[in-house]
Amino acid sequence: MNFGLPSAETLRKYRIWDAYFTPAFSHPGSDGSRNLINEIQRSMPAVRLGQFEKLCYFAHVGIGTTTDSRLEQLLQAKPELVLNPMKRWPNRLLGMIQLNLQNTASSLEALTQWLQEGPMLGAYFPGSGPGAANCLDPKVSQLVERVAELDGVIMQHTWLKTGGKRSPHESTPAELATLASRYPKQRFICAHAGGEWEQGIRAVRDSPNILIETSGFDATAGFIEMATRELGSKRIVFGSHLPSRSLGTELSKVISAQISEAEKKDILGGNYRKLLNVIQARK
Repeated sequence: MNFGLPSAETLRKYRIWDAYFTPAFSHPGSDGSRNLINEIQRSMPAVRLGQFEKLCYFAHVGIGTTTDSRLEQLLQAKPELVLNPMKRWPNRLLGMIQLNLQNTASSLEALTQWLQEGPMLGAYFPGSGPGAANCLDPKVSQLVERVAELDGVIMQHTWLKTGGKRSPHESTPAELATLASRYPKQRFICAHAGGEWEQGIRAVRDSPNILIETSGFDATAGFIEMATRELGSKRIVFGSHLPSRSLGTELSKVISAQISEAEKKDILGGNYRKLLNVIQARK
């Protein structure tokens, strides 16, 4: 059974690379890795059904990005625990680290350890939690500059809300566009296209170094068509948000869109591979 999906052969031809894989929201559990590994294992039937080649998740690395002080201490004492999922699925998983935007010194050390010297390919800038800060906070600039030096990619969480922000630490697509204008050579990904995608697409339209990511909201007609029309297919990357979102919902946004097969291949994998080429080649 394919549950209404295209055939396995067709899906393999898309060469799907998932830019937003969120098992347990990448929280490894109090033991440092078991909970995360269990959640990845739980996602694997959907991953195999979708014929995904690669999945990128966002690892906590012990720099104060969770509210679990015991976990933070454990990851500091045993950084090898961060690598357990990648050792378990070496041909499937890609990683970025979650930065603590409130703690510049620790985040800079983590970028050296995990991007420069380790296997990670970029950084996740959170919109909530103890490590969150607005992307225009002056503290963030030094982190952007360091990621740029290391050829990494930045995934910025964005989510527009009715009535405005619930926290000053949240970032909007418009604020990300302002940040991106200051660093024109750095590549940013606008997570979830801002949630309210019509506003999000328009906000980043004139920022060629920002790509939008597709996950996190219900599939609605016209999203990918508008994004392709306004940004071009090469500025869109696919995210599944598995296992907290459904495979069919997230894939259908792209596969059912009224765009060309070549554009679908760009979005489902080609653009993300190209985006990661520079840092992967350096490593």
